[in-house]
Amino acid sequence: MNSRRIAVGCEFVYHAEIPTPTVFQVQPRDEPPVTTLEEHHTTTPETPTGHYTDLYGNRCLRLVLPAGRSTFRYQALVDVPDATEDADENAPELPPAQLPDDVLLYTLPSRYCLPDLLGDEAWSRFGSTPTGYRRVQAICDHVNSHLEFRYGSTTAQSTSYDVNTSGFGVCRDFTHLAISFCRSLNIPARYVFGYLPDIDVNPDPMDFAAWMEVWLGGRWWTFDPRNNRRLTGRVVIGRGRDASDVAMATTFGGPVLESMVVTAQEVPR
Repeated sequence: MNSRRIAVGCEFVYHAEIPTPTVFQVQPRDEPPVTTLEEHHTTTPETPTGHYTDLYGNRCLRLVLPAGRSTFRYQALVDVPDATEDADENAPELPPAQLPDDVLLYTLPSRYCLPDLLGDEAWSRFGSTPTGYRRVQAICDHVNSHLEFRYGSTTAQSTSYDVNTSGFGVCRDFTHLAISFCRSLNIPARYVFGYLPDIDVNPDPMDFAAWMEVWLGGRWWTFDPRNNRRLTGRVVIGRGRDASDVAMATTFGGPVLESMVVTAQEVPR
């Protein structure tokens, strides 16, 4: 398969009153179909860093932000398939008794995804919809039309129930709501966070992106309730139950984030 080369990266500028332990999740997962060709990160002032892999298999980078102003930068070159994500309208749902043990987790409520509160609506809206891939697509169609994308319309405390009521959100909120509807119907769905290059989309301003993967017919399939179409070039950073499992930056203190810049764009080979 042909590939396309993507430059991804980010920059965080913080001001901290005291040294502040921090974990960044900004590195692409090292797995097919994406190939990481090169990557590096820098800190100003220079700061020792360490690495580990969390329980979901996500790559994490640890450091201590020094007191005062500091900058963390990450850059990488990756190759991605020159094709959109796979799709199969005939991919079936599996009953809970047939789900793999490690998939069952993604049918349960989590901090931001609340199938227990949205179950009645999920069954009334989608209970009679043809099952499997088509039903998940119907959920994405509904979420895409129901929510209006609006920066600043939600907070770090906003749940899927909140955004379903308000009708506004950003990509993580679209994803949380679609995941909640899927889980309400016993369809395993997990949160995915990463870079989405400007191939066939116009992310303005460029930011990290969120979408979901749904377990159908014995494998995970990509769905994107915000863009609601198959795209080229997604670069996965992390997967988890919801956004709480894949925060781009976790600080053990209260530093002020002065600025954040994200890049994800195709470059010549």
